[in-house]
Amino acid sequence: MADDIIKVKTDKSVSEALDALEAAIGNAGATVFARIDHAAGAEKIGDSIPANQVLIFGNPKIGTPAMKIDPLAGLFLPLKVQAYEDAQGQVWLSYEDPKETFDELDDVENSPAVEVMQGALKKLTAAAAG
Repeated sequence: MADDIIKVKTDKSVSEALDALEAAIGNAGATVFARIDHAAGAEKIGDSIPANQVLIFGNPKIGTPAMKIDPLAGLFLPLKVQAYEDAQGQVWLSYEDPKETFDELDDVENSPAVEVMQGALKKLTAAAAG
């Protein structure tokens, strides 16, 4: 499973990295649907974890072709990227390789739509990390 996860190192804080990612997503013409703060959730139950947030986003120009191949692709869309602080205080942007996300949907996994998703995630996370 760890091989399926792509991690991009950043010197930004979790919040700064996701703010930058959100801006890059907007500039790319995609839509942010939600931002989930897992550390805030832990605080609500009187517990704590290092900074950890997830951004959920998509673009119908990228997702629709996958769902046209197999409607079950919609179970895995929209895309998401996590920013988290590890035990050493290093912040990472992470996401699952779309090729692996769709590996049960052979026609989707091997489609150009997945290559577009891979390229978009790589470009967006690189922009956010920089």
